[in-house]
Amino acid sequence: MEGRHLLIDGLVVFVLIVLRYLLVAGGSYLLLYRRSGGDPWHRSGVRPEPSLASIHRDIRLSVLSAGVFALATVAILLAHSHGLTRLYLEVTAPLPALAYGLLSYVLVLLVQDGYFYITHRLAHLPALYPWMHRGHHRSLRPNPWTSFAFDPAEAVVQALFLVGIVFLIPLHPITLIAVLTTMTVWAVVNHLDLERLPATFPHHWLGRWLIGPSHHALHHRRHTVHFGLYFTHLDRLFGTQDPAYAAGFSAAAAP
Repeated sequence: MEGRHLLIDGLVVFVLIVLRYLLVAGGSYLLLYRRSGGDPWHRSGVRPEPSLASIHRDIRLSVLSAGVFALATVAILLAHSHGLTRLYLEVTAPLPALAYGLLSYVLVLLVQDGYFYITHRLAHLPALYPWMHRGHHRSLRPNPWTSFAFDPAEAVVQALFLVGIVFLIPLHPITLIAVLTTMTVWAVVNHLDLERLPATFPHHWLGRWLIGPSHHALHHRRHTVHFGLYFTHLDRLFGTQDPAYAAGFSAAAAP
């Protein structure tokens, strides 16, 4: 009976992950790529849309990744049902609980960023790249559909972080959901084509510290730079920040 319930839970989670991907990635694509005239922000020089073959490939990989993350969720639920995780539901004092929730949210993002940086760099090693990360880079020009187009092996590696973190840090399920939502939205934003964004998009000082389209687009052009997920500090610390990035960022801010 428990196995059947876990199977149902897994299917529900899988459907929810796919729907979330379709909503966020698909909504961004419709807004920025499919509006009338082909240039929704009336800017010149917008490159052609991604090919249908490229989009279909990204969606297939993303659906496979959703299956991996659904299995990871089932593993978390199973472990929690046996009292093995540090997930908690009880909240006794609202204010301290809120403060801890925010603190744990930021902490998980920092830890996840470090984990992603390390595994991302490893995935680019010649021995691992062909079967672990090449699928993500088949789209030479990233777009919203590319955001979760992981090879199955890479999806497993990233899902293992979510499984592991619930054993290490006390987390409320709402905090975990907030992290997953941030990861989804951030991944889509990072894969937006800069030329599809409005001219008023904020290319300001914040981009020196937070990873966004301008930062991650360089990684898809040069595989030896920009490996972070949310923040730029590890790329700067370990010398994988493009030396010309700051200058290019300043140029992008010019009218």
